[in-house]
Amino acid sequence: MQINFPIIFILALFIAGLFFSIGYVLAKIAGNTRKEPGKKGFVLWLTGLSGAGKTTLAEALYQELKAALPSVEILDGDIVRSLFNNRGFDKESRNEHIKRMGFISGLLERNGVAVISAFISPYSEAREFARSQCHHFIEIYVATPVDECKKRDVKGLYRKAEAGEISNFTGVNDPYEEPENPEIRIDTTGRSVENCAEQVLRYLRSRSYL
Repeated sequence: MQINFPIIFILALFIAGLFFSIGYVLAKIAGNTRKEPGKKGFVLWLTGLSGAGKTTLAEALYQELKAALPSVEILDGDIVRSLFNNRGFDKESRNEHIKRMGFISGLLERNGVAVISAFISPYSEAREFARSQCHHFIEIYVATPVDECKKRDVKGLYRKAEAGEISNFTGVNDPYEEPENPEIRIDTTGRSVENCAEQVLRYLRSRSYL
C-alpha cells in the first residue's frame, strides 16, 4: 500500500493545531478564574458594645464590598446566636463562642472570602485567638461611648441590666476590655453610616485589599 506522506503531514499539523487551540482556550479560562491581584481574602472584625453600631456598619460594608469583590460573607453575633441559642453569656461561654467564630472566619478567609465578623467580643483573649486564626485580620473597634449606646437601646436592655433583670450584660455588669491597638477605631456618634463605612474602605484601599 502506498503511503501519501503529504496528506499525513497535513493531518498531523491539523491535529497539533487543534491541541494547541484547546490548550490555549483552557489556559484562558483558568486565567480568568484566578483572583485579581490584590483581591485576597481578609477578615474585618467589628467589636464594641451593644448598640455601638456594629451591625449597621457591617451591613453597609457588605453592600459596598460585594459590589467590588467576588466573595463576601457576613457573620453577625445576633444572627449566629439566633441559630445556635444554647450559648451562654458568662465569660467562658462568650470566649468559646468567639473562638469558634474566629476559626470559621479564618477558614473563609483562606479560601479568598472577604469576611465581615460583627461580635461584641468583650474579652481580649478571645479576640487575639480569632486574630491568630487569620492571615489578614483587621480589628475595627466601634468605640461608641456607653452613654450613646444607651440612647440607641430601643429594646431597653441597658435599663434592664442596670435594674438587675439581666446578668452578664457587657458595659453594665460585665466588663468590656477595649482593644489596645486596633487597626481601625470608629466612634459612630454624630456620624452617618456612609461616613463610617468610607473610613474602613479607605483603609482597605490603602492596603491594596480593594
